[in-house]
Parts: sequence; structure tokens; C-alpha cells
Amino acid sequence: MSIIELKVPVIGESVTEVTLSAWLKEDGAYVEQDEAICEFESDKATVEAPAEKAGKLIWVAAEDDDIPIGGVYAKIDTSVSGGSSESTPEVKEEAPAQEEKTEEAAPQEDSYAAGHPSPAARKLMDENGLTAANIQGTGKDGRITKEDVLKAIANKQAAPKKEAAPKKEEPKTVAAPPVSGAANFSREKRQEKMSRMRRTIASRLVYAKNETAMLTTFNEVDLTNIMKLRKTYQEDFVKKYGIKLGFMSLFAKACAKVLMEMPDVNAQLTEDGKNLIYHDYADISIAISTPTGLVVPPVHNVESLSFSDIEWKIKELAGKARSGKLTLDEMSGGTFTITNGGVFGSMMSTPIINPPQSAILGMHTIQQRPMAVDGEVKIRPMMYLALSYDHRVIDGSTSVTFLVKVKELLEDPTRLLLDL
Repeated sequence: MSIIELKVPVIGESVTEVTLSAWLKEDGAYVEQDEAICEFESDKATVEAPAEKAGKLIWVAAEDDDIPIGGVYAKIDTSVSGGSSESTPEVKEEAPAQEEKTEEAAPQEDSYAAGHPSPAARKLMDENGLTAANIQGTGKDGRITKEDVLKAIANKQAAPKKEAAPKKEEPKTVAAPPVSGAANFSREKRQEKMSRMRRTIASRLVYAKNETAMLTTFNEVDLTNIMKLRKTYQEDFVKKYGIKLGFMSLFAKACAKVLMEMPDVNAQLTEDGKNLIYHDYADISIAISTPTGLVVPPVHNVESLSFSDIEWKIKELAGKARSGKLTLDEMSGGTFTITNGGVFGSMMSTPIINPPQSAILGMHTIQQRPMAVDGEVKIRPMMYLALSYDHRVIDGSTSVTFLVKVKELLEDPTRLLLDL
């Protein structure tokens, strides 16, 4: 018997531990070299681990186990060959019987992953009361992906409810209300292990609150001209570039322009806190909400991109984030962050810095409000802006000036387009 150990590889420069989120091959199964056998979830991405040699797979770690980089998670018995975990003579004896099996026996040959949900898919299934029996997996080896669950949820919501109406007329008596104090209320509770991403988010938020001198300054912006610009040129923009002109590209471009003028807001402290790193580019991280948590992949060199380039890049990153396909490179970097709580209806909030960055801009919902304009009261589409910043790097006057400059560009987008 020849046994080799499989160890967790180096996944990222700052990653010291991963979670074995799912086994793709059953314990004792025969695996080919380079065949994906499990998935690791780090604080940045989910990656598949391949078999280093062909042979019989022996589990060492279980799903949801936390394993350090370099830790052993499985073994492979390379003495086993022929696509079976059994010895060679027994394989030969069983071979004729396998050839005589009918097509009805085929489902027994399915992969262990068939009908097994990914971590993100499992979470969605639990939240929506779905089971694996309700969903057809389209992932690798029949694995249930997040997209499969989202499709099942959509089908469930879209399903006609024709039988619901007649049933309302069937009861001829009205049931008495439950007696006060009756045991009709659920008192159950459950405990679930936090995902690797959620734990990382939690630790980073605590770090940002405890280890930075964070303050927030607020302002409001009149989006009348921005909305007029989008309404006037949206159709032509879509025809030419194949994508809509959204608010995010305009905000990102405005921030990038001011960041180039005010490098302090675009700077970062070194790990020892003794030096500042300045950037001659604006890599703006865009906060994207996913079923497993918030991710902030950066759009690189926003200062040099066109509005259509920014929109396409944001769309690409958002799609990958929600399907769990962001790579480590796509998650790395960023000199400034923009988060839009307005899509969830937030009127005003205090965003938390995304370390090691020194500032983050929070966008909020647009509200029609009465404003004094040239001595007259007019109804205008207004948005509150919030800039949270690390006071160790950015002075109060600098933060206020930055926010005012962004506000001016957004209220007069012609200056933004003409680079004035």
C-alpha cells in the first residue's frame, strides 16, 4: 500500500486557514489525477482542490472543518487502480455483472456530488424551505448550485395558485381564536456555524472600529442634472455600448477625479503604522451584496476608464460575486470603496472603512424633497452622502473638501465630462 497525504495549498498571501466547504468525491471513491475532489472556502474565494495522484480517496477532514494552510485534509492510496477502491481481483470478478446492468441502474453510478448543494446553495435552500428533492442540480457531477436554487425559487413564486381561491370559500364555520397563553408560539432555536466569509467580514469590521480613528462626514447632493443627463442620453448610450448608464459609474468617475486631486484620501498606512503609501491611480472597490455576505472587488484605474467600461466591469464583477466565481486577483487591491445602501432603501448610514483603505463613500436612497433654489422652494431628487475616513491619514478639512468636490461634480456633470 502506498499512501500520499494531501495538504491545503497556499491560496492567498494573507490566507492562513480555510474551511472545507464540500466534498465532491465520496470517501473511498477512486479518483483520477487532477480530478476535483473538494472545495475550500477562504475569506476571499472558493476554490476546488484536485487529486495529486490517482487512487482511492481517504477523507481526513469533514465538511465545515477549519484547516490551516499546509494541514492534511485527505489521503490517497495510489496502490488502488482500475477506477475502483477495491482490490484488483475483485474488480475483475464484478466486471461481467456490471456489463449486464440495464439503463435503470445508471443512477447508482452518479457522482457523490449529485444532489449535494454548495454552501451558498444550501443557505438559500434553508431560507426558502427547499430540499434537494425539489431541485435539479446542473453543476459539476450533478451538484446543486446557487443558480439552481434561485431558479427553483423563481419557479415556486411564479407557479399559478388557481386552487387557492376556491379553498377560501370551503370553510362554513369560523374557528375560535386561540386561548391566550396557548402553546401556539414557536420557542425553537438553532445554532449554525458562520461561513468563512461571514467570520472574516466580522473580524475586519471589528478591526476597523477598534484599530482606526474612524469619523464620518455627511453632505447631500441634488441629482437633478444627473437624472436629466441619464434620461436624455440613455437610449443612445445603450445603442452604442450595449449597457445602461447607471449612477455607480458616474459616482465612481467623480470620486476617481477628486482622488487624483487629493492623494491623501487615496493613501494607506503601512502595517507598522509609520509610513503612508500613496497611489497615482484610483482602484475603486464596489460593495456587492451576495447570499454569503458583502464583497468589495475593485475596478482598476477608474480614472482612466470610460463610463461604459466602468459599467461593464461592475456588471462582470457583480455576476461573478453572486455566483461565487470571483478569483483571488479580482478580490485583491482597492484604494477607495463605494457602497450603495440606497438600493435597500437606506436614507442615511455610517459606512465602515474597508482596511487597509482610508476612506469609503456611502450612497443612499434618492428622495424627492423640498429645497430652497434661488430663493424659491422646489422639489428636487436629493441623496445623502456619507464619507467615513481614518483620521490618522485624513484630516477633517480634507474629508469635507473631498465630499464637497464630489458633490459639485455630480450636481454639474458637464464639469465631470469635460474634466474641469
